[in-house]
Amino acid sequence: MASDYAIEFVPFNAVQLRDAFWAPRLATNRAVTIPTIWQRCEETARIEHFERAAAALRGEAGREKTPPWLPFDDSDVYKIIEATSYALSVSPAPKLAAYVDTIIAKIAAAQEPDGYLYTTRTSAPDAPHPWSGLERWAEESDVGHELYDLGHLYEAAVAHQRATGKNSLLQIAIRAAELLLSTFGPGKRSIWPGHQGIELGLVKLYRATGERRYLELAHFFLEERGPDGKPRSGVEYNQSHARVADQSEAVGHAVHATYMYAGMADVAALTGTSDYIRALDRIWEDLVAHKLYVTGGIGARAAHEGFGPADDLPNSTAFNETCAAVGLVYFCERMFRLHGHAGALDVLERVLYNSLLAGVSLDGKTFFYENPLECAGRCERSPWFECACCPGNLARLLASLPGYLYAHRGGTVYVNLFAASSAELTLNDGRQLTLVQETRYPWDGTVALTLTPPEGALTLKIRVPGWAREQPVPSDLYRFCDEPGEEPTLSLNGEPVPIELCDGYLTLERSWRTDDRIELTLPMPVRRVIADGRVAADRGCLALARGPLVYALEGVDHSPGDASNLLIAEDARLHAIFRPELLGGVVAITGKATRPQRAATDELRPKPIAFTAIPYYAWANRGPSEMRVWIPREG
Repeated sequence: MASDYAIEFVPFNAVQLRDAFWAPRLATNRAVTIPTIWQRCEETARIEHFERAAAALRGEAGREKTPPWLPFDDSDVYKIIEATSYALSVSPAPKLAAYVDTIIAKIAAAQEPDGYLYTTRTSAPDAPHPWSGLERWAEESDVGHELYDLGHLYEAAVAHQRATGKNSLLQIAIRAAELLLSTFGPGKRSIWPGHQGIELGLVKLYRATGERRYLELAHFFLEERGPDGKPRSGVEYNQSHARVADQSEAVGHAVHATYMYAGMADVAALTGTSDYIRALDRIWEDLVAHKLYVTGGIGARAAHEGFGPADDLPNSTAFNETCAAVGLVYFCERMFRLHGHAGALDVLERVLYNSLLAGVSLDGKTFFYENPLECAGRCERSPWFECACCPGNLARLLASLPGYLYAHRGGTVYVNLFAASSAELTLNDGRQLTLVQETRYPWDGTVALTLTPPEGALTLKIRVPGWAREQPVPSDLYRFCDEPGEEPTLSLNGEPVPIELCDGYLTLERSWRTDDRIELTLPMPVRRVIADGRVAADRGCLALARGPLVYALEGVDHSPGDASNLLIAEDARLHAIFRPELLGGVVAITGKATRPQRAATDELRPKPIAFTAIPYYAWANRGPSEMRVWIPREG
């Protein structure tokens, strides 16, 4: 029986970023985004929900009438506690830590004596929110979100305990989990959550406490999902159309789905449930071959915030929820840990630099819920949402992002992502290693690595990104349509080393010296990307990319109407130039395109236009304007 993933990521708080790209963004996340979200939670009564529930438990002020808030609002508080805990792990802030303590005290006061914690019911037990049902768990397989909220509570509790050493939130989580154990399981009540997430939380709680019953309950919830004849079962929206082990396509609500896939991977790694791994492999192949946007976004359909049919990837109506980008990162990192293949990290990198990062403004104060690939000019980020799942989700992912850079397995160390950083690793055999990376990635493709090695042999695996291997994504859904550029090169102490790849990694095995220096050069020409012809929305169009970044035309850089009407020739000369004054400092792509215009003879004639393309993540930071990723090809 498996005991856990064979591959372990280096914890995020053991990695110190000092790069010019991610380090400032994580600093903004700590200093601006997290406090902003706390402020919004206060302003929108999300903290008050717990106070009202506590007052009801004390018998004060009568019973609340039907709560006006959504039944999953509690999870927004839990997610921002998790994000704050990650931030506190790397940057102590006594006032913020004390504030979190006051919030935890309010959560504790809102917990019912048997461990039940769900403010919408406790505040108004006789008239809870209509989605909650008249009894506990009555609507849980549909829209109740009782288990979903608890999943985020468990994740927050584990993060808080690790960051502060305090057990206050963890004890709340354990009491709630013990209630679940007494309520659900073999021989007890059967249920599966309408919105997945409890599975991930229970696994984290198991790892933190060693209480295997939490893992077994996560497995139970997964096993119970399927077409069981109950209301709302047997439908793709909530992934109950088939037993989880029998599923083969990415379907339904994209956030529900990716949370479930990540939970399946965790349970499979910890229990050896091989049929889950086979199902995940099938789902992964379907997702990357048919359901993935070039930006790494997922969830084409707004109607159900989820996946559409195969190859149905519209641009202006693309939903691509920011939460789905977070969920896809979780799915990707677990697929890597299961198999050790670079393809999963190729997708993870694409998500991070494009779809996910677009979800927050450069100043860290406003957010996108949806991330389309084309806009007529009305799109702009919002300071908050009625359904505010995305801001806290994004904040917790960014706060823990350094944890995706490096991993290890036995005597092998993986370099997965590129950012100037240093990491302290403890290998499985107890040996210590310090790894230092220097790079200007994603603006430059030169990566230098030095290490303070332990005694004995050590294997270093460095990912060569798919975009540097002529493969934008690990399928034939997208491909480069221009000539291949220079190939990557590798040197050790200034001497060239042949690159031989296995599963997307180059491998160096030796007894290392402290003065050894590895240099990987990833050429970064501007590339033209086209979609497979089966993607109707992208036929006759191309997208521009450089390194891991996808680019977009934005109206603010052009005359009115130009960004939406330009044509680019496949042989047009394109230039990459770093512009420190633009959008916090970006490499922009410039070139010549044409815009059709009517001549006196009423025929359409091309008008030469100079254009500028910016990284997709940076659009909508200069006010509402047109935007498009896929640009029609001339001719």
